[in-house]
Formats: sequence, structure tokens, C-alpha cells
Amino acid sequence: MEKIRIQKIIAESGFCSRRKAEEYISKGKVTVNGRPCTLGDKALPGKDLIVVDGIKIEVAKKRRLYYIMLHKPRGYVTTMNDELDRKCVTDLLKGLPERVYPVGRLDKNSEGLLLLTNDGSFANDIMHPSRHVSKTYRVTVRPDISDEQLVKLASGVELDGRMTEECSVVVLDKQPGRVVLQMTIHEGRNRQIRRMCEAVGLEVARLKRTSIGPLRLGMLKPGEYRELKPDELRAIRTAITKGKV
Repeated sequence: MEKIRIQKIIAESGFCSRRKAEEYISKGKVTVNGRPCTLGDKALPGKDLIVVDGIKIEVAKKRRLYYIMLHKPRGYVTTMNDELDRKCVTDLLKGLPERVYPVGRLDKNSEGLLLLTNDGSFANDIMHPSRHVSKTYRVTVRPDISDEQLVKLASGVELDGRMTEECSVVVLDKQPGRVVLQMTIHEGRNRQIRRMCEAVGLEVARLKRTSIGPLRLGMLKPGEYRELKPDELRAIRTAITKGKV
């Protein structure tokens, strides 16, 4: 049996995404046969004892993979559990026989399309910056927006010392004191849309993600979820393979 990188074993077990597994390893929270491991270390699935933050990793055999589309309502946090006892998106997934975890995040006050899965490789592919998977949002801002602000948003603003990539910004509706934008980005920085708008002097009143790559939220109501259809799964896998949607 060939040894495999430890973060891949952890991700394929359904414990967390590969990126999150790498964070655990970097923080010294992963041991193999009782010894701390480092990024790049490998192990034998099912043979070596891997423990993450005190929890033994079980290598699943013929585990069914789930790919879930959820309409996240406002007021829910995108975590598996919350120390402050806030409502979590996993509270909406009662009845699933397998543990799934979010692919990326939507902050508490945001809503819309959120993917969840127990396929660590799939989650890593979507979140990895090199894949450039597009994410589209419907953004309501206040009070008004100027042409200069639109240009700045589209051409890029500075966040954490780095410029954001160029993005698509379209005005969908404009009323006194309120403007509705459609923004499409290919990055995944923390609270990126909100921070971009704040950087040009806009207040975000509402933020809703409507699509991830070829996947559309459609008529799914807040709090509802469903499995991806076979053609949807093929479409997002094709988009990932091409590297840019």
C-alpha cells in the first residue's frame, strides 16, 4: 500500500477539508502514531493511527459521498458548531446519515448558496485559488453609488496590502438611497464583497450569493437544501478542471 499525504487522508475521511487539515497540521494538532507531523508527511490509511485535535481519524470504506446545495438564511454561522451557541448551518441538515462540512463560508449576516460535502478533495478543488471558480452575489448597498466607485470595485481595491482581482459589477436596480448590484468574483478572501464595498465608501445592507460556478440557487427557499443533480455535479467538476468558470 502506498503512503498518502496526511492532509489528504484526513480530508477523505470526511473530518474536514484538505485546507483545514493543513491548518491543523501547521498548528501542531495532528499526530501520527503518537508523534506530531508536519506538512508533507505521509502515512498509510487504515494502518497508521492519525489523531486530529484529540479525535481519531477513521478511514471510511465505500463511504457514500454527499454534495449538498443549501440556501443559507441570514442569522446562521457557517461552522459545524459554535461556542457562543449561535445557530449553525448544520442545524438545517438534520436527517443526513453522513457528516458534511461547508465549502467556504458565508458570514452570519449573509445569505444564499452554500455548498456542503464530505468529499474533501472536491471541497479543496473548489476553494483553491488556482481554480478561479466564480461566485456571484446580489449586493444591496447604501446610500448611492457613483461611476467612480463602480470603476474602483471592478478594477480592484486594496485589502490587507494586496489588490483584489478585476471583477464584474453590474447595476441591477437604482433607487434613492439604495442600489442593487450584481458582483462576480474569482477569489475567496474573508468577507471580500463587504470589505470591497466598505473600501470605496459603501454600506452593504444585504448580501446574497446566487451562484458558484455553473451552480445556481434557483428557487431553493431559505433553510432548504438538496443534493446536487448528476448534471450539476458534472458541470462543476468540468468547471474545476478547466481552471476558470
